[in-house]
Amino acid sequence: MSTTSTVSPGITATYNGLPQQRRLVTSVPGPRSEQMQALKAEHVSAGVGVALPVFIAKAGGGVLIDVDGNSLIDMGSGIAVTTVGNANPDVTQAVQDQVAAFTHTCFMVTPYQGYVDVCRTLNELTPGDHPKRSALFSSGAEAIENAVKIARAYTKRTAVVVVEHGYHGRTNLTMAMTAKNMPYKQSFGPFAPEVYRVPVSYPFRDRGLTGPEVAEIATSRIDKEIGAGNVAAIIMEPILGEGGFVVPGAGYATAMAQYARANHILFIADEIQSGFCRTGDWFASAHEGVIPDLITTAKGIAGGLPLSAVTGRAEVMDAVHAGGLGGTYAGSPAACAAALASIGWMAANDANSLAREIGDAMRARLADMATRYPAIGDIRGRGAMMAIELIVPGTTRPDADLVGALNRYCHAHGVVTLTAGTYGNVFRFLPPLTMPLPLLHEAFDVLEQAFAANTP
Repeated sequence: MSTTSTVSPGITATYNGLPQQRRLVTSVPGPRSEQMQALKAEHVSAGVGVALPVFIAKAGGGVLIDVDGNSLIDMGSGIAVTTVGNANPDVTQAVQDQVAAFTHTCFMVTPYQGYVDVCRTLNELTPGDHPKRSALFSSGAEAIENAVKIARAYTKRTAVVVVEHGYHGRTNLTMAMTAKNMPYKQSFGPFAPEVYRVPVSYPFRDRGLTGPEVAEIATSRIDKEIGAGNVAAIIMEPILGEGGFVVPGAGYATAMAQYARANHILFIADEIQSGFCRTGDWFASAHEGVIPDLITTAKGIAGGLPLSAVTGRAEVMDAVHAGGLGGTYAGSPAACAAALASIGWMAANDANSLAREIGDAMRARLADMATRYPAIGDIRGRGAMMAIELIVPGTTRPDADLVGALNRYCHAHGVVTLTAGTYGNVFRFLPPLTMPLPLLHEAFDVLEQAFAANTP
């Protein structure tokens, strides 16, 4: 495919000196990326896959620049990580200042202020005005594992309840908690015990059931199959991420949280993908007014550096013995500096409004496409966390083949897109909040061209 003439028309915005335009000077992937992909195959485990084998040299605003000089529109934000924009100047300056002072001491050996400041900030930002404590870690899966540890220590119970289509990580315990088998669980068992899965509200596939009605089915299952008195925690994503950006029907999360409270079970919100202004509020739990006992965060917390956290009720967080929580790199100085700068940027730039504006633009474009392409069975999400579910027209049968074809087209034409869903038939859109709206619309122009090229 010749691509030398593909340049975004009329876009003059820049970010950190990078023109905010789609510009293809080679095929995608280009020759240098193909060379580096060959090196990857030689030196990196085959188990580490990539969605689009282009190697990135620079990034910022709404674009990724690869080693061949192609400028690609970034609709994934590194899976909701670079919410404040890649190489955000506030974040990079804060990190540079911190690493110039010191890179590491291990907070469990000799502590530092940045860790405490991040915990204080999380205690203030997360839902609820009750006294809270936080603990920092490095990855989302680590945060989930520690939330389970804390819940078991506090309740003196062992069972953990998760929901269908949920995703919580790739460690042994979090694989047990994750619903989808391929590619996350296949051949890696046996998994940690005492993890139980119950139905979740999935409005597109619930055959008319309301959120509270699905919650009643789920809680009845807990009563009859597990016993509420054995359950330490119910853990769910307010918007199911890898499961397909499913937004549970109104009332589902509220009913589950009320059931948990009535039975002295901790309700844990996994906000790892949905947190930090991604949905148009600081945390997706706020959309239904749910106040979790514990909340796990990661991804967008630190502008691209590895950091995660568990935040929750003070009496719960303090139930763990001294030394029971931590890790060598947990809450690293550089990551803490990045988090404080990232959160500061979100507050100063009203990131929630940016997310809502981006979300409104995406929903309008997708709704327009749906009038012409009946394969779009559902449009869902909140803010800058949107998705479409593709089906065989006239049915609810998943069409994963079409998703694959559209994804390949977008990649070849300079738009980095991501798929998701238990059935592999969901396109998810996670643009950075620094994405210029003209560039966002161009990404959806390419998606529309992909539909035209791959559907009758």
